[in-house]
Amino acid sequence: MEFLSKPILVAAVLLLISIVVRLILTHKLRKKKYHPIAGTVFHQLLNFHRLHDYMTDLARKHKTYKLLGPFRDEVYTSDPPNVEYMLRTNFENFGKGSHNHRILRDLLGDGIFTVDGEKWREQRKISSYEFSTKVLRDYSSVIFRKTAVKLANIVSEAAISNRVIDIQDLFMKSTLDSIFYVSFGIDLDSLHGSNEEISKFCSAFEASSTNTLWRYVDVSWPIKKALNIGSEAVLKENMKIVDEYIYKLIHSALEQRQKLGDDALMRRENIVSRFLQAETTDPKYLRDIILNFVIAGKDTTAVTLAWFIYMLCKHPSVQERVAREIEEETNVGDVTDFSEFAARLTEEALEKMQFLIATINETLRLYPAVPVDAKICFSDDTLPDGFSVRKGDMVSYQPYAMGRMKFVWGDDAEEFRPERWLDGDGKFQPQSPFKFTAFQAGPRICLGKEFAYRQIKIFSALLLVYFKFKMSDEKKIVEYQPMINLLIKGGLQVCVIPRRPIT
Repeated sequence: MEFLSKPILVAAVLLLISIVVRLILTHKLRKKKYHPIAGTVFHQLLNFHRLHDYMTDLARKHKTYKLLGPFRDEVYTSDPPNVEYMLRTNFENFGKGSHNHRILRDLLGDGIFTVDGEKWREQRKISSYEFSTKVLRDYSSVIFRKTAVKLANIVSEAAISNRVIDIQDLFMKSTLDSIFYVSFGIDLDSLHGSNEEISKFCSAFEASSTNTLWRYVDVSWPIKKALNIGSEAVLKENMKIVDEYIYKLIHSALEQRQKLGDDALMRRENIVSRFLQAETTDPKYLRDIILNFVIAGKDTTAVTLAWFIYMLCKHPSVQERVAREIEEETNVGDVTDFSEFAARLTEEALEKMQFLIATINETLRLYPAVPVDAKICFSDDTLPDGFSVRKGDMVSYQPYAMGRMKFVWGDDAEEFRPERWLDGDGKFQPQSPFKFTAFQAGPRICLGKEFAYRQIKIFSALLLVYFKFKMSDEKKIVEYQPMINLLIKGGLQVCVIPRRPIT
């Protein structure tokens, strides 16, 4: 039992056996060319605290490399042609597979991020339709503006009292409020932290995400789960809290359907009501769909906003240029009311903010919300670089590493330079989604891409037109927390300075 509590020791033993087997197989299959071996998953465990930087170091040596594991090899690529092959050209051969599904199932169930085949196509079809409707687009914009105003009021209080705030924590709460309002039509108001049940849910959801990612490097997790010990016991307790709260909301929605009928539901804009129109009444199915939406719409947007503010603090001239553009495109003048200004943040006004979107994209290039995305190879294949991968291998592309590769972005790849996204006329110029992989690409491209951009632009525009941000401790080294999403470890403490009068 004590042995199982030490994942590094377990991994080392399994890997020793694995390496011997791999060497024998490699000798027998000499005719095929495989990617260079850069290490083992044991090394990932040793470097877990800086996992993505460790893998970026390996990517600088090899565009695509292999790590040996006890049950399968893991191939990691930062080469755009390989990424395009996986995500579009031979899409059917690279999916989530049973390995990813087993790891993610307790948190995300059979949601769109964990399944392949017919289950994926069914959810993709319904979700694609819903995200493309003007009803949901308009409804979500209203919610984003209302939540942004609440956030601005809290930031304003901090500015007036000269109080340091954890802006990432505020973003996490406000995006949670937004996604739950859009999903269920209810206002959690977690920003004001008055509800203990909601606070417990938020903490449990964050802890569950961390423990789920740990499964990718802790090969002993299935044994721990069976024995209900260590990190798996913690995950089980947290998922109980998460599930109890989500099922409570779903059952409430189902009861409303019985009371009000389908006609009333059709007038409701929230996602659950719209899925119920499609005759989807299985609580487990709805739970999986909603939790996938929550992790996509809450954490990804919140961490992007947090890294965005961090980069503006590190580059004050960029912060000032973004603020000036927002002022010019909204004719803010002497508007001192947050709600009045938020009403000016229409689709048309936001579209004109070319430098803002360039700055958001530059943040995502260096700090993608999802730093690595894993697929399973379903049958033996050969990537465009000429190297082969075996059936059952895990093949991952690395948005975090790709953003730092000189062969992808040029010699200034590690510099924060929003201008790289603008053409000679100062107009935003998108890049290939197989080079800029923050939203995936191909058939699995993020359905909520425009949804996320809209929320990020509304939040950032409202905050930057009224406030200046700077780090509370300029010397502090900001690091990420290894999770499914690239959360800033320990939050982001900032000072806020009013930029204009506020009523």
